[in-house]
Amino acid sequence: MEHSTKVAEYSADEYLAWESTRTDKNEFLRGEVLPKSGATRKHVTAVADVAIILSNHLRGSACRVYISDMKLRIEAADAFFYPDVLVTCDAQDHEADTFMLSAVLIVEVLSPSTEAYDRGEKFAAYRKVPTLREYLLIDPESRRVEVYRASTQGQWVLTEVELSGTLSLASIDIEVPVQQLFENV
Repeated sequence: MEHSTKVAEYSADEYLAWESTRTDKNEFLRGEVLPKSGATRKHVTAVADVAIILSNHLRGSACRVYISDMKLRIEAADAFFYPDVLVTCDAQDHEADTFMLSAVLIVEVLSPSTEAYDRGEKFAAYRKVPTLREYLLIDPESRRVEVYRASTQGQWVLTEVELSGTLSLASIDIEVPVQQLFENV
């Protein structure tokens, strides 16, 4: 999904109240409300494919997959985002209606207009989620896959996975051929 210009400035509670009246989606970062616009066929297909793969793998476990209509609250960053896909294993998150707090895996499908934001300011905020173990970036145009993993020292380590390779996500104990992520794209 793509961002356009800032809408207004709110507190987190004001944003939640305002957002609950909207039919469109808007992210929130340190008082700024940022509208999200539509996505391309490749983008939504990649999101759907990765969500299906992860959901099938996690069936019967304590972890669940949520897609781009579910917000993630990051209190330490004063932010609410709509990740393309997030996985949480927290029972309290599974009871929540408005937003999740404890993602272990976040997936963003890149687009030319959001790539810098997803890699920069958004990732900086995501790193403040205490439970987050991995951040997966999927580029449907170049068919590139990158995984950032939190080390035990609190640093984030990048691993690029080749199209002919296998994606390993330790946060949810899965291995997936990268080509499978792009089958329908």
